[in-house]
Amino acid sequence: MSGELTPIFRHGARLSVLVLLWANLWAQPQGSWQRNPNYGIPNLIVPQVVSVSSLLGSNDAAESVTSIPVGTILPVRLNSTISSYKSKPGQKITGRVMQKIPLPHGASIKEGSKVVGHIVDVTAANSGTGARITFRFDQLLSSHQTIPITTDLRVIAGFMELDEAQIPTLGAGESEVYRWLTTVQIGGDVVYGDGGPVIAGDDSHQVVGKRIDGGVVGFVRAKAGTNCRGALDGNNSPQALWLFSSDACGVYGLAHISVEHAGKSNPTGRITLASDNGKLKIPSGTGMLLRTIATDN
Repeated sequence: MSGELTPIFRHGARLSVLVLLWANLWAQPQGSWQRNPNYGIPNLIVPQVVSVSSLLGSNDAAESVTSIPVGTILPVRLNSTISSYKSKPGQKITGRVMQKIPLPHGASIKEGSKVVGHIVDVTAANSGTGARITFRFDQLLSSHQTIPITTDLRVIAGFMELDEAQIPTLGAGESEVYRWLTTVQIGGDVVYGDGGPVIAGDDSHQVVGKRIDGGVVGFVRAKAGTNCRGALDGNNSPQALWLFSSDACGVYGLAHISVEHAGKSNPTGRITLASDNGKLKIPSGTGMLLRTIATDN
């Protein structure tokens, strides 16, 4: 019985939050909460929010883009399910770019662009080892252009983690107030509402980005204790991080899966995922942050 009531209680709790928030907002001088992007931020944080214009490319078209700088983050949702028991070497895989990607000199890659790659190798599970799948992405298709890419894998996350990073939500058009509520990125960074700052999820309280339509734009940070790096090849430009933290690294929400080879060392661009529990499956809808890297000659 208690299990049946849990969703009701959760829904009631969300409604209570809405009521309290609306009451608080109406208690403010009219329009003040809209003018203040730091509304709701704890007093101990005094961020200097980077302007949106300095974070985003101003050109929506990508016709002039023929290459992508090393170190550029590509936020991607996998369109193809890959598995150790169905996928074959040479099989095409694709992913959707989930957020506008700012590039130097005002250029950008559109949301909805596509990354294209293929399965390189599949190793089935046996009695001694789990399954492995190696794949790579070779092309980015944007605005009728095909741009060659070589990428490594910075982070991968399951569908549930992507969904949780977008809570609270009541669905489009049901309540504008949800745009101003705090959410937590995959990896722990805290987002203070639409247009608000993104604060690092560690104890530094550092401002690492800004919330925009479609996700977050921010500065990539190295992850202590891991091989995940900060800026690459001098590319310290703001990056499209979608639902991920500035230092998100590795695997989130995919049980028994690990990144055996991220693709940043030889053989560059080849990403290998491994399972410690027999078969391996990465379902369609899985989220990734890919990162463009230099190709070894």
